[in-house]
Parts: sequence; structure tokens; C-alpha cells
Amino acid sequence: MRDEQRLTPDELLHEAREQFEQAQDFSLAVEEEFAILDSETLALSNRFEELKAAAEGTDLEQHLVGELIASEVEIRTGRCDSFAEVAARVPERRRQLRSLADRLGVGLGATGTHPWSPWQDQRIIDTPHYRRNDEILQYVVWRNNSFGLHVHVAINGADRAVQVTDGLRAYLPELLALSASSPFVENVNTGLHTARTQIFTRFFPRCGVPDAYGDWATFEEYVRFLFETGSIDEHTQMWWSVRPHLAFPTVEIRVCDSQPRQEEAITLAALTYSLTVRIARAVDEGEPLLLPPHRLIEENFWRAIRHGLSGELIDLESGRVRPTRVAIEELIDWVQPVVGELGTAEYLAVPEANAAERQRARHEEGATLEEIYAEQVAPQAPLAVPPSGRSGLARASVGTDRSTRLTSKSNPL
Repeated sequence: MRDEQRLTPDELLHEAREQFEQAQDFSLAVEEEFAILDSETLALSNRFEELKAAAEGTDLEQHLVGELIASEVEIRTGRCDSFAEVAARVPERRRQLRSLADRLGVGLGATGTHPWSPWQDQRIIDTPHYRRNDEILQYVVWRNNSFGLHVHVAINGADRAVQVTDGLRAYLPELLALSASSPFVENVNTGLHTARTQIFTRFFPRCGVPDAYGDWATFEEYVRFLFETGSIDEHTQMWWSVRPHLAFPTVEIRVCDSQPRQEEAITLAALTYSLTVRIARAVDEGEPLLLPPHRLIEENFWRAIRHGLSGELIDLESGRVRPTRVAIEELIDWVQPVVGELGTAEYLAVPEANAAERQRARHEEGATLEEIYAEQVAPQAPLAVPPSGRSGLARASVGTDRSTRLTSKSNPL
């Protein structure tokens, strides 16, 4: 849990820049948010403080934190120097959390929203940070009962971190569509594949797709503007779907829904990590980045929210519309130059159905929301084989020439 920001804006920005200049390239961490559930009804249950207390003295203690509401808990891998570490720690942290939850007799859920529990019944946890957000945002923060997966990737160089963030903007819709897991909320089939994203990004200020800043000085100028005008009083109040983090020298990718299945969480982290490093390599080599205007990215962002992996996305270079699965396969092709060194190749796959599609299919079959959610929160077997050998996952083809995928040419749309 976060305390109030102790540094002045000047100190914060100076320290953040210094940290980026000294960062170890491409170390990473994954954060996963889980719903805390009544074990019998599977409704949200305000028992975070009990979980936090139960973690004291265990290996999970320093990796378990609160996240806004008392019916939510976040676990973190901690800093990993390789993706192999992440692939091992995600299941380890989940096992550790489930052990604590079993001891307390509570359940855990990992879809982007809870299908029926009212937001009015959820209590904001009592920390200075969340009390302040409660005071500032009111209904916006009360309503945000949502659960996500975040990936941090360390980037050496402050200007480079901003440029990598800029480059990631165009691909947020692909990552979002792949991760979609929240079609139901408030006892409603929303017709969306990620209701979490619609709730979070359309309610919160400074959220969703950020502008492209080009360099640290321009980014810093905007952050100073926010502080000087009283728009923010903590750096975490910039809630974009991708951002240079000002407490850690990382680019944080925050667009994804939580994942019910740990192997899909690992697959999602692998693609996010590979994409981030591939863009960093493009920056290093002077390869032009795809930097479409905000309005065009938003068109794909909405398509990902509405139709998820089942829809279509626009190629923002050519204007071509193609199935979202094809867009993700093309993205997997494009990151191939870095996957060998990162050790992510075996994890890069497009599922036959992601969590949103599985839930929607069960709903069409006549299953109740309670039955569907029970299937999503059932404990998953430990990951025993690499994704390339799992049933239910379709390997993406590789070898397509994507040498011109990133470009700064004028957009035809």
C-alpha cells in the first residue's frame, strides 16, 4: 500500500530521471489483482486486512499489497532479471496467495470485474493514499471495482523510456483484446468483452491512451503542469494504460484485465515484455516508430473493449481492417527478433478462446452468471508444460516480414 508522496515534485522528477539513467535494461515485474470472495456465495468479501495479517512472517509478506477496496488484493512477482523468473514466480505467488486464502476460508477471483457484487458494498481500505483518492474522486473511485494485470519493464535512459512509452501506445488495443476477461458486471451481460476497461478508463481522469511526448523534457513539463495547477498531488494520479513510472525506472503497461488462468497471465506478460523490448530496440537502431494520433488509437481501443479477441482491428499504418487474432499474430511475428534473447518464444500464442469468449459462450449456452463465475475462479492446476504444448492454444505463425511495421509515415486515415 502506498503512503502519501513525500518528495516535492522537483525532487520526484529529478530522482525519477536519475533512476532511469542508471536502470538495468529489461528487468521486469508482474502485478496481479485478485477479487477476495466469500467461499460459499462467491460474492466480493471485504477481508483484505485479514489476508494482509495472515501474510506477515511468510515469503509472500513483502509481495502482497492492498489496491483500493477491501475486497481486492494485489500480488507482485518482485523484480525479475529474466522472463524465466517471471514464468516461475507467477505460479509461485498464486500458490502462496491461495494458501493464505484457504487458511482464512476465502475464495479468489481473477476476472476484470465481478459479475454481480454491488460496488456500494465495497469498502475503501484505510491508507493515506486511498483516503486521498476517495476525497478527490468520490463516485469515480467508489465505482472502480475492477481487477487488472500490470507489467513493469525497466528501461535505461529517461528519453528512451518516454520513447518506448510512445511506441507502445499503438499496440495497447492488441494487448487489451488478448486479455479481455470481463463481459459481466452488476448482474448484466454488458455486450462488452472488457467492461473493466470501459469503467476504469472512461471514469478516471488522465486515463486510457496518453499523448506521445517524444522526450523526457516534454513529459516532465506536463507532469510539472499537473502539480503546479493542483490537478494532481501524487504521481500515481496519472492512470494511463501505459506510463513511465516515477517511483521505479520502468515503463508500466496497465491496460490488461486480470487473468483467471495462470498460463494465460504468463502468455500475456510474455507478449507485453517482448513488445516493449522490441520497441526499445527500434529506438536504439533508429527504426521509425508508429506514432498515430490519439483519435486513431482510440478507434482500436473501442473495438478491443467491445469485441475483444473476436473482433477486428485497424492497421493504423495502412488502414486495412483485419481480424484481431490476425493483428496479434502479426505482432508476434514482429517481435521475433528479440524473443530468443528474452526466452519468451515458447509462451507467445493466440488462444483459441480467451476468458471473455469462454464466459460469453457459456452464457449463450444458458449458464447462469453464478455458474460461469464459479468455473472461472476454480483453482487451476499448476503450469506443467510450456504453452506451445498446451491444448487450447493456437501457436501463431512466424516469419512474416514485418520490417516496415513501425513507421512515422503520414497516416492515410
